[in-house]
Amino acid sequence: METVTILLVEDEVLLLLAFEQALVEAGFAVLAVASGKKALKIMSDAATTIQGIITDIRFHKTPDGWDVARFSREVDPEMPVVYVSGDSDPDWASKGVPNSIILGKPFTMAQLVTAISKLLNDRRLRTTVPSAS
Repeated sequence: METVTILLVEDEVLLLLAFEQALVEAGFAVLAVASGKKALKIMSDAATTIQGIITDIRFHKTPDGWDVARFSREVDPEMPVVYVSGDSDPDWASKGVPNSIILGKPFTMAQLVTAISKLLNDRRLRTTVPSAS
């Protein structure tokens, strides 16, 4: 089975490490970065194969998580996106990308793994089920 690569963007180091460990234990390959700028650079690299994004929303510097997600959808219109936030939940409806999930901190690692897995599975279903045209 192919390993799925997740881009994890979180500027709080302890959370970054905890999220990364949970994702690796769940069988994902993880590219972990601590800024939106680094995330955009990785996504701009044509050789990088990112299959899902998990991003915090507020960083110390721009771009923020909303920007990271929007850029990921320019690279891949179907990119699964999970936002994690301590305070930006109310903005998700207006600033979040369609078909994304937001997890309000605190949440369990199982919720994180379940959220990205659901979006990856939804994408797989959309791309493998023939359309009725």
